[in-house]
Amino acid sequence: MKVTKAVFPVAGLGSRFLPATKAQPKEMLPIVDKPLIQYAVEEAVSAGITEMIFITGRNKRAIEDHFDKAYELESELEAAGKTSLLQQIKGILPSNVNCIYIRQPEPLGLGHAVLCARPVVGNNPFAVILADDFMDVRQGQPTVMQQMSEVYEREGASILAVLHVPSENTRQYGIVASSPYRQNLEFVNTIVEKPLPENAPSNMAVVGRYILNPTIFSHLEGLGKGSGGEIQLTDGIAALMKQEKVLAYRYHGRRYDCGSKIGYLKAMVAMGLKHPEVMKEFRDFIDELGELN
Repeated sequence: MKVTKAVFPVAGLGSRFLPATKAQPKEMLPIVDKPLIQYAVEEAVSAGITEMIFITGRNKRAIEDHFDKAYELESELEAAGKTSLLQQIKGILPSNVNCIYIRQPEPLGLGHAVLCARPVVGNNPFAVILADDFMDVRQGQPTVMQQMSEVYEREGASILAVLHVPSENTRQYGIVASSPYRQNLEFVNTIVEKPLPENAPSNMAVVGRYILNPTIFSHLEGLGKGSGGEIQLTDGIAALMKQEKVLAYRYHGRRYDCGSKIGYLKAMVAMGLKHPEVMKEFRDFIDELGELN
């Protein structure tokens, strides 16, 4: 089956970016001139996904407003003859894409957020995209979600995006142990949520891109609270693995952890050096800084 639905868990507090996130969602933090959540939605659109399911919480209204039509702004831009800006605003979402918003009543973790999407996802495969895992690919390359969707259409199995992390960082991720299958693709044999380095089965971490079969819901539904007192998606995947294969995909691209300050700054610099409007002047500025230091 083709993947046409994506779940965006956006109910988190963004506490690592306070006070910037006191009154705005962390997913609305900009990378140059677009918020993180827009990059994530564009990645989903690139893979042919047409239903965007946002699992929201309190103080997340700005995300809904961003993807809604802005009549007054569009009228003002049109009256001022700012055609280019008007087209950018109108083009935030293609006309064939629908946005659905579901409130997560309690902050019970990623597994619970995914479970909240069950009434809309139904019996369909779906993507899970974490907007603060910013994925960058070379120009002309398929996006990470495009890559994973193509693999899913061929394999029909749940897929986790993975990368190697330093051993001391395993406590920040779901960690998998795997065995070879195909190029850039491995069978997941074990998955553990945030293990201490001495207990980790490997240093291969799951990052914020998943494609899951709908059978995951029945496993999430029966879970109790796991690591951190939350319902962990990792635990649901571990249960799913007992019934069907789950694959780890080593994607082509670079991931920036925009849930951390340093990752966010790195993403800002990387995209600033690519942005056609500012790239030359920005590179000159960075060169000047290097000379001063």
